[in-house]
Amino acid sequence: MTLYLIIGAALIAVLYGIVTRASLMKASTGNERMNEIAGAIQEGAKAYLNKQYKTIAIVGVVVTILLALLFQNLIAPVGFVIGAVLSGIAGYVGMLVSVQANVRTTEASRGSLGAGLNIAFKAGAITGMLVAGLALLGLAVYYMVLTGPMAADARGVIDGLVSLSLGASLISVFARLGGGIFTKGADVGGDLVGKIEAGIPEDDPRNPATIADNVGDNVGDCAGMAADLFETYVVTIAATMILGSILFPSALDLVLYPMAIGGACIITSIFGTFFVRLSKGSVNVMGALYKGLIATGVLSVGAIYLVTSYVLDNGMGTVNEVGRVLADGSAASFSGMDLFLCSIVGLVITGLIVMITEYYTGTKYRPVKSVAEASESGHGTNVIAGLAVSMEATAIPALIIVAGIIITFSLAGLYGIAIAVTAMLGVAGMIVALDAFGPVTDNAGGIAEMAELDPEVRNTTDTLDAVGNTTKAVTKGYAIGSAGLGALVLFAAYYQDILYFSAQPGNPLSGVTVDFSLTNPYVIVGLFIGGLLPYLFGAWAMQSVGRAASAIVEEVRRQFKADPGILKGTSRPDYAKAVDLLTGAAIKEMIKPSLLPILSPIVLFFAIQFIAGTSQALASLGAMLMGVIVTGLFLALSMTAGGGAWDNAKKYIEDGHHGGKGSEAHKASITGDTVGDPYKDTAGPAVNPMIKITNIIALLLLAVVAH
Repeated sequence: MTLYLIIGAALIAVLYGIVTRASLMKASTGNERMNEIAGAIQEGAKAYLNKQYKTIAIVGVVVTILLALLFQNLIAPVGFVIGAVLSGIAGYVGMLVSVQANVRTTEASRGSLGAGLNIAFKAGAITGMLVAGLALLGLAVYYMVLTGPMAADARGVIDGLVSLSLGASLISVFARLGGGIFTKGADVGGDLVGKIEAGIPEDDPRNPATIADNVGDNVGDCAGMAADLFETYVVTIAATMILGSILFPSALDLVLYPMAIGGACIITSIFGTFFVRLSKGSVNVMGALYKGLIATGVLSVGAIYLVTSYVLDNGMGTVNEVGRVLADGSAASFSGMDLFLCSIVGLVITGLIVMITEYYTGTKYRPVKSVAEASESGHGTNVIAGLAVSMEATAIPALIIVAGIIITFSLAGLYGIAIAVTAMLGVAGMIVALDAFGPVTDNAGGIAEMAELDPEVRNTTDTLDAVGNTTKAVTKGYAIGSAGLGALVLFAAYYQDILYFSAQPGNPLSGVTVDFSLTNPYVIVGLFIGGLLPYLFGAWAMQSVGRAASAIVEEVRRQFKADPGILKGTSRPDYAKAVDLLTGAAIKEMIKPSLLPILSPIVLFFAIQFIAGTSQALASLGAMLMGVIVTGLFLALSMTAGGGAWDNAKKYIEDGHHGGKGSEAHKASITGDTVGDPYKDTAGPAVNPMIKITNIIALLLLAVVAH
C-alpha cells in the first residue's frame, strides 16, 4: 500500500503538469512579430536538443550493451535505460514548456506585472512537478518491478537502483555541460561584439547572436537544470534506499521511507504553487515567489511527520528491529522521531542555503554592491572584487552543511544524514519551478525588445528578469548543496558495499579489508586525484565556452561587415547561422569534459590494482570520491555565487547606480559579467552531476568486481 501511495503521488505531479500546461496554452501569444521571434527561439531550441540527444543516445546504447555484458542480466541495462529516458523527457519537456511560455509572458506583461508573474511561474511549476513526478515514478515503479516480476534478490535491487541513477547522471552531465556551453557561448560572444564593440543594447534585434542567446537560456538554464535536479533527486533517494537495505536488511520500511518522503513533499509542493501571488499594489516579485517556497516548507513538516508515523510500523517510537552503527562500532537504536528531526534539519539547510545564496547574489546586499562599487576603478578591480565574493561565499554554506552532518549523524547515523538530504530533495519540484521561472522571464524581455513593444512592457519584463536572475542563482546554490550531501550518501553506500561484499563468502572481495586511514599512501593518492578532477573539469568547461564564444564573435563581426544594413536596422541578421554554429560547437565541446568523471574512477582503480592489489585500489578509489566531493562542492559554490554577483552588479549599475548605462563603471561590469557567465552557467553547475557520476561509476565498478 505504501508503494501504491508513492506511485499515486508521482502520478498526481505528472497530471498537475499536463493540466497546467493545457491552461498555459490558452493564454494569448501576442502579435505576429512576437510569434515570429518566439517561433525562431522554439525552432532553435528543438534543433539543438534533438541533435544533443542523438549524440547522447549513441553513448547510451554503448553503455547499455556494456552493462548487459558485465552483469549478465537485464536488471542493470533496463535500470540505466529507464533513468536516461525519464531524465531526457524531463529536460525536453522543460525546454518545450519554457519556449511556449516566453511569448505568453511577454503578452501578459503588457497587462500587468502580476499577470506576467502568473504565466512565468506557471511554466516553471509545470517543469518542476514533472521533474519530481517522473523521478519518483521511475524509482517507485522500477523498485516494484525488481521486487515483483524480476524477483531480484537484495543485491539485484541495489544494482538496479545504481544503474537507474547512472542513466539519470549521464543525461545530466551532458545536458548541463552542452547547454551551458551553448548558452554562454551565445551570451559572451554576443555581448563582446554587440555591447562593447557596436554599442548596441542587450537583446537588440540587430545582433545576430540574440536568438541564439535566447535559445541558450532554454537549453541551458531550463533543460539543463531540469536534468540536473532530476538526477540529484533520483541519485539521492536511490542512495538512501541502498544505504537502508545494506545497513538494515530486515527493515523494508526504511527502504520505502525515502520515497514516501518524496511523495509527501510532491503534494505539498503542488499546494505551495497556489501561494505564489503578487499582493494588490505590490511589486515584490521575490516576496511572492518566497511565499510559495515557505508554504511548501511548512506544509512539508506536517506531511513528513504523518508519513513517518504511517510508514514506520511502530509510529514515532523506536525502530526496534534495526540499529545504527556508531563511529566506535557499537549499535544503538533510533526512533521515528529521530528520523523526522533529521528531515527537518534537511529542510532548514535548504532554507538557509537559499537565504545565503540570495545574500551573495542579490542587488540589495553588500557583496553585489561591493562589486559594483569596485567597477568605478576599472575592469581589473571589478574582477578582483568578484573573485573575492566568489571565494567568501563558500564559507557559510560549508559551515551549514557541517552542522547538518553532525546533528543528523548524532540523531540517526549515516542513515540520518541520508534522510536529511532526501528531505532537501523532496521540495525539488518547487525549487525547479523557481529556476525555470528565470529563462522564461529572460526570454520574455528579449521578445519585448526585439518586437519593439512599449518601454513599459520591457520595464515589466526587466523586473521579472531581475528576480529570475536571483532565483537561478538561488536554485544553483540549492542544487550544489544537495549534490554535495547526496554524494556523501553515495560514498557511505560505497563504504557499506565494501563491508557487505567482504562478509559474503564465494565472491572475489570476500575477506578483503580496506584501510582508509591517512597513513595509507594510496588513500592520499586518491584524495589528490579526486581533488584535481573538479578543477580540470571546470577548466575544460571554461575553455569550451571560450572557443564557442570566439566562434560567435567572428560570425557576428562577419555579418556586420558583410551587411552594413544590419546595424542601420534596414536589413535583418542571419539568426539561424549563429544557432547552427553554436549547436555544432556545443555538441563537440561537451564530449571531452563529460568523459572525465566516467573514465577517471575506472582508470584509477585498475592502475592501483595493478600496482598494489585490489584492497589498495578500493581504498584509493574511495579516497578519490571524498576528494571529488570536497573540492567539487567548494568550486561549484564559488563559481555560482561569483558569477551571480558579477551579473547582478552589472544590473545594479544599469539601474542608475555608479553612473548607469554607458559609464566606465558599466563597461567594467560587462567585463566582470563576461567572466562570470561561464562560471555560473556552465562550469559551476556542471560540477554537480560530475561529482555524483564519479561516485556512481565507483559503485557500479565495485559491483562488477564483486560479481
